[in-house]
Amino acid sequence: MNDAPRPEVLRFSAFTTDPAGGNPAGVVLDATGLDDARMLEIAADLGYSETAFVLPRAGERDFDVRYFSPLVEVPFCGHATVATAVALERPGTLRFHTKAGLVEIATAPGTATLTSVPTSSTPTPEADVVEALRALRWSADDLDPRYPAHWAFGGARHLVLAVRDRERLASLDYEFDALGDLLRANDALTAQLVHQRSEDVFDARDPFPVGGVVEDPATGAAAAAFGGYLRTIGAVTRPRTITIHQGDDMGRPSVLEIEVSPHDPRVTVTGGAVPIPDQG
Repeated sequence: MNDAPRPEVLRFSAFTTDPAGGNPAGVVLDATGLDDARMLEIAADLGYSETAFVLPRAGERDFDVRYFSPLVEVPFCGHATVATAVALERPGTLRFHTKAGLVEIATAPGTATLTSVPTSSTPTPEADVVEALRALRWSADDLDPRYPAHWAFGGARHLVLAVRDRERLASLDYEFDALGDLLRANDALTAQLVHQRSEDVFDARDPFPVGGVVEDPATGAAAAAFGGYLRTIGAVTRPRTITIHQGDDMGRPSVLEIEVSPHDPRVTVTGGAVPIPDQG
């Protein structure tokens, strides 16, 4: 165990206006002097799906930001980005230099809009689909044929699968190790499992076994990847604003709003963030 003083870790819930909803994130506003092992230790102790570690740069609006789950460092995390931007309390445009690339965030009190790195998406090989269905305990008939399976990238890689029936999503019960192995073998972080509620509204669930987390209540990086996926499959012929409801089946409702254009590979993701009250 590292005996160095523990830095202050702020706790915010993102993609919500209620601290009982959304996805909790840890935020360390000054991680100067912390090495990789210490950051991972802090993230593991906190136990949230991600903790963001901020390293100030010379300019007051530029920051190096790193993200750690309880098990691994991840290149980018959307909900921790929104939480960090709100925690910094600097309205205007911020620039986060992440391992995935430069992410700009437009901030206002209590809310933030991140612009992702360029997204990309490729069809999932049939063998991977078979493995995913086995891990999810689903059948091919459960899938929505309008939305082919893809590996999608929006700062991190995610498996996109769409189901016909909302109840199939609600009853999610998957094999943790099997899905984690498939995601790791494809350098992916989560499975973005979706159901289309209406034209521009989707429900989503995001298993995150790679990070040691059964499920994320809100996943901004996956939302960005999903926007890029929709563009790739030809579902974005005009600028679209899409609302994603996530976390409902976990009792932590979250709302993510994405904007996608047929002319820009980047995707914006908007959400609120609120401090989590101290329970001590």
